[in-house]
Amino acid sequence: MSETVYGIHAIEALLTRAPERIIEVFIAKGREDKRLNALVHELEQLGLAVKVTNRQYLDEKTRNGVHQGILAMVKPNRGYQENDIPLLMEQQPNPVILILDGVTDPHNLGACIRTADAAGVSFIIVPKDRSAPLNSTAQKVACGAAESVPVVRVTNLARTMRMLQDEYQVWIVGTAGEATSTLYQTDFYKNSKALPLALVMGAEGEGMRRLTKEHCDKLVSIPMAGIVSSLNVSVATGVCLFEIVRQKNR
Repeated sequence: MSETVYGIHAIEALLTRAPERIIEVFIAKGREDKRLNALVHELEQLGLAVKVTNRQYLDEKTRNGVHQGILAMVKPNRGYQENDIPLLMEQQPNPVILILDGVTDPHNLGACIRTADAAGVSFIIVPKDRSAPLNSTAQKVACGAAESVPVVRVTNLARTMRMLQDEYQVWIVGTAGEATSTLYQTDFYKNSKALPLALVMGAEGEGMRRLTKEHCDKLVSIPMAGIVSSLNVSVATGVCLFEIVRQKNR
């Protein structure tokens, strides 16, 4: 069974990091674009099949997504599971981990992955249930970051959080509107800049589930000055991650 990946950024990233997954590529007839033409040339140089089709076909395959005139049929990504965490932890001695609890919109998942990549997150953990699939929409929004940031799906999120705390001494910080400490009052690296850290973001509106919240070492809030009470989860993720980056690099 194959999957679809569309958009220039996403296919460029796939070509760079996992060209063996590409089965065949379709491009829109009559589209003239220097960047697209360069990508097609690179695909053909690797001996990959590139077929010309009409825009309607691409629109149907991507459900009217912004495909930029190119779509690839690819072999499914093997995905990451809980038993991959030890290896991921070994690859970076002091990782920043992003945990997403209840993010069910592929657009939001893709945006969070893109932000995580920009902030240098080592990997992302999501629950198998109540989580958006890493489908073509999420990959398109991620702009290629889905190929560089591992997304680990775990059966029991609370159990995984306990394992990170007990076995790897990860300090887990969750975001919640009712938290007494704000993001900017929190010293994420008060003990050591080498501290492994995990940031937990909950679903927009509902926030983190009770059990997830109980397994956090600390809760923080984002101070809101306007009339809105919350931010989109991908925006909130960016705000939090780049405050962590600022503190880590100070």
